[in-house]
Order: sequence, then structure tokens, then C-alpha cells
Amino acid sequence: MPWQKWLKRVADLLEIPGDVMLNLPRIVLVGNLQAFIENHRGILEYNPQVVRVSISEGELEISGENLVLRNILPEEICVEGNIRAVAFR
Repeated sequence: MPWQKWLKRVADLLEIPGDVMLNLPRIVLVGNLQAFIENHRGILEYNPQVVRVSISEGELEISGENLVLRNILPEEICVEGNIRAVAFR
């Protein structure tokens, strides 16, 4: 989308992180044991094999085994367990 490119340029000029300016999710993986997701829009599905989270551009799906939600905050979610895959949908 053209407006995203424009916002990215503005963010670069002002030295603002792109994820902040574009409201993109920030995902931090700690090995395959933890996933921290910032800038989410809520949990869509949760069970020990799949966690689906709404993000600005669609959905983020984390799949694995023994998945649990450790932190559920308005700005951050922490998923722990044996993470096998992370996919954007």
C-alpha cells in the first residue's frame, strides 16, 4: 500500500521505529520456548496446540505443544511451550 511506504519514510526521517509508526506487531522469540507479541488486537483462539492472535494486518498463528498464555496484557501477550511454527495469515 502506498500510504505504508510513505509512513515508513516519515518514520525513517524522524528516526521512529517502523513498528510504532505503522502499528505493526513486534514478535520476540526466545528459542522455541517463548513468544512475546506486542501491538496485538486480541486472542482469537487458544488451546494447547494453537494460539491465534489478531494483528493489524490479519492474524498471527503460533502452533506447537503444551502452549500456555503467561501474560495477557492490553499491549503484550506471552506464549510459552514447545513452539513449532509462527505464521502470518
